[in-house]
Amino acid sequence: MSAEHDIQQIEQANASGKIPVVFVHGLWLLPSSWDRWAEVFAEAGFAPVTPGWPDDPETVAEAKEHPEAFAGKTVGQVADHFTELIGKLERRPAIVGHSFGGLLAQILAGRGLGCATVAIDPAPFQGVLPLPISSLRSAAPVLTNPANIHRAVPLTYDQFRYAFANAVSEDEARELYETFSVPAPGAPLFQAAVANFNPWSEAKVDSTAENRGPLLLISGEKDHTVPWAITNASYKKQVHNEHAVTEIVEIANRGHSLTIDNGWREVCDTALAFVQRFV
Repeated sequence: MSAEHDIQQIEQANASGKIPVVFVHGLWLLPSSWDRWAEVFAEAGFAPVTPGWPDDPETVAEAKEHPEAFAGKTVGQVADHFTELIGKLERRPAIVGHSFGGLLAQILAGRGLGCATVAIDPAPFQGVLPLPISSLRSAAPVLTNPANIHRAVPLTYDQFRYAFANAVSEDEARELYETFSVPAPGAPLFQAAVANFNPWSEAKVDSTAENRGPLLLISGEKDHTVPWAITNASYKKQVHNEHAVTEIVEIANRGHSLTIDNGWREVCDTALAFVQRFV
């Protein structure tokens, strides 16, 4: 979304006096993937903010026409972008992220920026060791070509079906692909893939920060891209934080599309209930 849109939402959140909730999307999606969530959180009395990554196109159609807009974005660059935006909020927000947005949400929480954080099927950070075969297959469209580190890479329908939409019907999978799927920068996947071999990796989370705040990790039972093994390993790193609650929940029969498919409301309500407990 445009920088003007982001600033407008931040100004509206500040003017409302309500606690903001910042939604962070992941790869192959846009901020519009959070539109229904934003409505639910607004009805619950929060001020939703759905920023884009730097240079995100406005629409899925525009994104498909100009894939180069996504190229070259790194985890550190996007984390700093969100840090700057959150710094403009007058109240400490809750943060909700999905996939690489879930990794970013944990990075932001480790910087002390969130009053409560929900990371949904989050991409792994440095120190998270499991590497299931399904995760490698999901990332293969990017990782099989080293040149993709500098490119934006779209998913074919079959790749999207495996990585995102394996737990829904064929008809719904095609609808999700047409409605939501956009190209994504290759760099973050390469960063996550080598995080455990790079001491200076940007895919690093301060899981023991005193001001991290409460954290919920949500895992979709049938997720191919971020299976339980990865989310649970992230939980095992985060639960050592002595200063805040850390919880994990698995949602049955759900794949990586759990924030956008027909069961989105169950996941949204789970996240909302957690935020409401602590905010």
